[in-house]
This record gives sequence, structure tokens and C-alpha cells, in this order.
Amino acid sequence: MVEVKEILENLVQYNTIKDKENKQILDYLENTLQMLGFQTEKRGKILIMKNQKEAALGFLGHTDTVEYTNGWDYEKFSVTKQGNQLYGLGICDMKAGIAAILSAISQVDFSKCSKGMKLYFTYDEEIGFAGIQEVIAYEKNFPQVMLLGEPTNNEKIVGSKGLMEYKISFCGIKTHSSTPNKGKNAIMQAVRLINELTEFYETEIKQQENNHFEIPYTTMNLGVIQGGSAINSVPDYCEFLVDFRTIGKAEEEKIRQKIQNLQKKYQANVQEINCLSAFFSPTEEDPKTCNFITEASFLPSGIQNIILGAGPVTAHEVNEHITEESLEMLVKQYKEIIEKECQ
Repeated sequence: MVEVKEILENLVQYNTIKDKENKQILDYLENTLQMLGFQTEKRGKILIMKNQKEAALGFLGHTDTVEYTNGWDYEKFSVTKQGNQLYGLGICDMKAGIAAILSAISQVDFSKCSKGMKLYFTYDEEIGFAGIQEVIAYEKNFPQVMLLGEPTNNEKIVGSKGLMEYKISFCGIKTHSSTPNKGKNAIMQAVRLINELTEFYETEIKQQENNHFEIPYTTMNLGVIQGGSAINSVPDYCEFLVDFRTIGKAEEEKIRQKIQNLQKKYQANVQEINCLSAFFSPTEEDPKTCNFITEASFLPSGIQNIILGAGPVTAHEVNEHITEESLEMLVKQYKEIIEKECQ
């Protein structure tokens, strides 16, 4: 059996903002798994653990952390205990989940189980999801139940909204503002498209609801807009970024079709940055869902996804932390899921 706090302390010591230390932490995880008697395979940004039996359960975790900001009161690359709180960069998102799964598998006698399990550790989740893309390319036969260690304050999350992100740009003709008839205003083109897209969203998309989500409807956010260079110049370029957090495939298809129609109507250039479908795989009488995106959104349809991690949820915050009780509870929760799925 491996002690969860000891593993967590070792994991937090790595500055996994950087690629070099993400590779080093995969080496540490590989050595730990081999010490526990498991087979491992390393490929690029991923480390896979498997045992001899057919896998009924998988665990997916990422080692990388976000850039830290100023204002920390504690050491970022070591675990600081203050009362029942444990502080450190990445401790919540999601090194606690990784430490807990390692401790949990060390307590399970897989020789008495009829099924096995796989672990997938990746990095580059925080920016671009590169690691999970390599997992998808590698794995041809995922276990039917996938456990993800993102922070949830020990609540089982079985559904997540989808994400559609677009960059939409316009090319105009630049001229002096005193002779706008000689030019073509790219910002005004963008405004017309935005107005029509917003009306479509308000009347056709927002009205549809899925009450399993805390915010039960698809949300739309116009996050960035850029264009123009001077008040007395007709702008020849404008671009904006918009995202939709979707509740289901029907809404996703309507949005995609509308943007295609608007692209033709307004002669816009459209780049689809991300398109991840919503998923919902209830296992509880009162299933919980989340509005944020996780690596579960990349997994093939038909898999039962369970997102379960430590808390409180302080991911990406100054003085990121979890509680000792949450960490210990998480080990027990993981162990129970392993024994149930692999029995």
C-alpha cells in the first residue's frame, strides 16, 4: 500500500507548467506503478498502465498545471498543511486525483478480480488538450467505464455541457471616414452578423432546456472582438471569438447550420476552434453535472463517464488547496468504484 499524502507531496514538487517536468513526473508515475507490479507503456505525452485482464474500468488524469499568479501565501511546489487544508499548485487540479488513484489501486487485490483496469496519464490538458488527443489516437478499445480525477468536491459528476468555439473574421476595404462610400466597413459586417446570431440564439437555442444542468440552457458568450485602427478610418478587418456551452446534439447541429448560413450571407471567414459534444451518462438517482469541459468530452460516445475528484474546488486559484478529509474520502471512493467495476 502506498500512502496518499506521500505521493501527493512528491507530485506537487514537480513544476508541471513546463514540458520537461511533465516528462519527469510521468517517469515518477511509471516507476511507482512498476513498483506496485503493474505493466506500463509510455508514448509521447501519455503513460498507460494496464494489467493482464480485460479492463472494465479506466482512469484518466492530467499532470500539467496552469501558470500561477502573484499573491500566493504558501509555497507553490510543496504541500503546506494549515489546519485541515493542504496547499500547493495543482493540488486540486488534479494531483490529488492522481495520488488518490495510485493509493486506491495499491489497496486492491486484482488477482481476486475478474476484470482489470487501465490508467491513462497525460499532460497539456490545460492548454489545448494535446495529451488526450494522443490517448484517443492510441486506444482502440476503451473500458466501458471511465473515471476522471478533475476536482468535484467528492461529488460524482456524470454529465458535462458541450463546447463550440468559433473565430469569425471579415475583410473590408480601408478608406478615410469622410468617404465611406469608397470603402467597406469590416466592423459593421461583424455587427450585422453578431446581431443576427444573437437573435437566433435568444429565440431558437436558449429556449431549449435540460434541467440536469445547473444552467439548464445553452449559453453564448462573445468573448473577444478586434478591429479598426483609427476613428477616422473605415476598418478593413474585424474578427471576434464566440463560444457556446451546449446542452445536447440537437442544439449543436442548429448552431453549426446557422453559422454556415451566416458565413455565406455576410461573406465571413469562419474557423471552428473546438467542437465537443455534451454528454450525460447518469448512474445515480440524482445525477450531478458540470458546465466546464473535461477530457471526458473527447472520449467516444457510449462510455459511462464519472468525473470525481477532491475539494473544495479551488482550481486555477491563488492558494489552491484541498482538505485532508476530502483526499482520504477520495481514496475510499476510488477503491469502491474499482472493486465494483472489476469484481
